[in-house]
Amino acid sequence: MSEIVNILLAVLYLLVFPGFLFLFFYGLFCEYFDRKLYARMQNRVGPPLFQPFADFVKLLAKEDIIPEKADKGMFSIVPLFAFAGVLTAILYIPIWRTDAVLSFEGDLVVVLFLLTIPSFALFFAGWHSTNLFSQIGAVRTVTQLFGYEIPFFFACLAPALIMGTWSISGILSQTVIRPEVLILLILAFIIAVISLQAKLERVPFDAPEAETEIAGGSLVEYTGRRLAIFRLMFNIKMVICAALITALFLGGPVLFPAVPGPEFIGYLLGFVVFLLKTLFVVFLLTMMRTVFARVRIDQLLKFCYGWLIPLSIVQFLLLILVRSMGWFA
Repeated sequence: MSEIVNILLAVLYLLVFPGFLFLFFYGLFCEYFDRKLYARMQNRVGPPLFQPFADFVKLLAKEDIIPEKADKGMFSIVPLFAFAGVLTAILYIPIWRTDAVLSFEGDLVVVLFLLTIPSFALFFAGWHSTNLFSQIGAVRTVTQLFGYEIPFFFACLAPALIMGTWSISGILSQTVIRPEVLILLILAFIIAVISLQAKLERVPFDAPEAETEIAGGSLVEYTGRRLAIFRLMFNIKMVICAALITALFLGGPVLFPAVPGPEFIGYLLGFVVFLLKTLFVVFLLTMMRTVFARVRIDQLLKFCYGWLIPLSIVQFLLLILVRSMGWFA
């Protein structure tokens, strides 16, 4: 009987909360929040609340076309791989309490791996479309990956180094005990947010899909349901990455100082705090999108290897010094 209950709970977690159903609606809301805020910063009205959902439904209703010369198997399956990767990652990130639905020592590395799957999926999607624009976009995607992935990994692993655990829930539990240690991670937080903007291929790091240059890049041949899956995947990936940064650098769903009360009130308040903190990260991403113009791939690589990676190494050395001096044990 207990095994059946565990299976039902696993299905509930994956398909309802904190899985697909929650991520679907919150991902669409974050898209609305990003587009609305971006528009207001440019003195425009922006879309209505239902616009992201209407766009998704519109894509579902459109004809689903596979190019004649494309690798039909790869063309069809990569959107599902990308979507499955980001959907699985949420199970290891705390969103209403200090422990996640699934947690083990090393789950941080698993989440970082899962979040790289969409980038490779975009590469395979563009390359096997056999369209010149999509192949250029695919090459740009994988080239850009070699620039931002290193500082993003270094930044996200910095909390693990200072907290002495490779578990996201473990890091968050240590943060509850010693919230002042987050001050040491300010530089890593800044690096993570900048790298995340490139990871999401957003302005100023949107060269892989630059509409004015390569007509949308890797996804230029995608239509209908497959394009809808990719677009939804981007929204959910933004939520997952914002949630990861929130858990590692902003205390996750924890409110400082803690508010006394019944346990369910604490979970509800934690969930609200989680939403507010993730929206704050999205706000920072939107600010970067508004302020900066698109940069070339070579400029991104120079910036990553010239600034972000050296700064992330400096952050690592600082944390090693702190632990070796016994200031944080």
